[in-house]
Amino acid sequence: MPDSAVSQGSDIDDAELTLEYLLRRMRFKSDFPALSASVSRVQALSDSENDSMQALCDEVLQDVALTQKLLRVVNTAHFRRAGTDPISTVSRAVALIGVGGVRNLALSLMLLDHMEDKAHAQQLKVEFLRTVMAGTLASEMSLNAKEAEDAYLGALFRNLGRLLVSFYLPDDAEQIRAMCAGKDGEAPLTERQAAQKVLGVPLDQLADRVGAMWGLPDGLRACMAPPAQDVPKVSQAARPERVSWLASLANEAADSMLKADPADLGDILSDLTKTYARALDLTPHALQDAASRARKRLTEVTQALNMSVPAHSPADKLLDRYYVDAPNAGQTDGPSASDLGLTTEDGALKAEMPLPEQDTANVLTNGIQDITNTLLEPFKLNDVLHMILEAMLRAMDCRRVIFCMRDAKTGHLLGRMGIGEGVDTVKAAFKIALTVPAGGTPDLFTVVCLKNADMLIADASAPTIVNRLPNWFRDHVQAPTFLMLPLVMKRKGHADMVLGMIYADKGKANTLQLNEKELSLLRTLRNQALMAFRQTTGA
Repeated sequence: MPDSAVSQGSDIDDAELTLEYLLRRMRFKSDFPALSASVSRVQALSDSENDSMQALCDEVLQDVALTQKLLRVVNTAHFRRAGTDPISTVSRAVALIGVGGVRNLALSLMLLDHMEDKAHAQQLKVEFLRTVMAGTLASEMSLNAKEAEDAYLGALFRNLGRLLVSFYLPDDAEQIRAMCAGKDGEAPLTERQAAQKVLGVPLDQLADRVGAMWGLPDGLRACMAPPAQDVPKVSQAARPERVSWLASLANEAADSMLKADPADLGDILSDLTKTYARALDLTPHALQDAASRARKRLTEVTQALNMSVPAHSPADKLLDRYYVDAPNAGQTDGPSASDLGLTTEDGALKAEMPLPEQDTANVLTNGIQDITNTLLEPFKLNDVLHMILEAMLRAMDCRRVIFCMRDAKTGHLLGRMGIGEGVDTVKAAFKIALTVPAGGTPDLFTVVCLKNADMLIADASAPTIVNRLPNWFRDHVQAPTFLMLPLVMKRKGHADMVLGMIYADKGKANTLQLNEKELSLLRTLRNQALMAFRQTTGA
């Protein structure tokens, strides 16, 4: 057999061995497998046209830490309009930023969540910030919101192979970095050459294999692979390849921002602009302007997440300390982060937005403000109802919250939407009668709705309660403690009409407890639901 054939066969064997080893490590560690499931679901939900907002919110809300981080990031200056109130619900964030925007933020934060508290956390932090910088640069250079979302995600996931190797194979990742830097007197290699030498497979092939396992869409997987040809000399406007070239430019620029001396960076970015100018229709200062905006955005993210970035560290080069868009870039440091009061004693950036305590009243109050702002704008009824359910779920740490709505055909209240554990199955069980047959005995749910009486059941196993529970509740819901808030519309000259009911429960008896202030805030939320009904129906 010719030597070349032996070499080729050896490369294929090395590639398969690396792939299998990496996938085995992923299967037996609890971090990225959980991430892969979340990535697949979030990506699929955000691509769906049906109920994508509600489904995406539900997915994010399953992770309390992700919810808190997402809300901190969306409250940075880049996302919030000047003079507006803080955003306190994921639903409001989606309404303001869009499904694609929240999806991209969520996916970025998922990557971060799975890199914290590791022995090599500092290097992982550098890789995370470099990855987010690439995504942010790509979005900043995009022509419209849709392209910005796609370019962000493409540039972000272009780095998946590097992130996976840094996480699971840190020694190999360090060896690849050393080869790229040309240490020990060796000539520097490209990352592709170094990965091939160390792992037997390029990083983009690793990423594609994992992307296929995660069920990422073909378009995103195609964008994850760097183009094989040179940068085109003709405009890529209106071509699908444009997003891939944006991802390439953004990643090259992010690499330069991380590695280059600040004094040289302006010239480097200018050269990159010239290389990609025709393909991406760039103005002479487009990349430098985008880099300036991206630095500010990334700095806001690190502050919002309270991410410590030591001064003068490699990752610090990506933040808003150096000024690459000025004519004399690098010749003056300008005001430092320390001068501006943004650092801790050790020089690390500190957060300007401490997370508010998540007590019940605080979350409910913030949710009410979010919904009030929404009701002042054009809105969809389902979006407002979803915001109400989300505020209740987070404030009371419920197992699930369900909204029941009157069905015109049957006259019953039926479970229409909900958030929480097994909610799709449970909400389908709700069927609350609003009439009582002659001689019949109404169940607890019917009584609460017909009497318009808010009720909290602390222990559903109490003998006085058990006998009043409907069969559908005993058979399919079985909540040990729950809250019922009926929605009744007053009508002049007509009998009051029961429109719906908000139901919330927890998994252990006597754990759903409310004081007068909290109950008052919950009633305000319920009244906001009634207001939304009136505004959408004209009643």
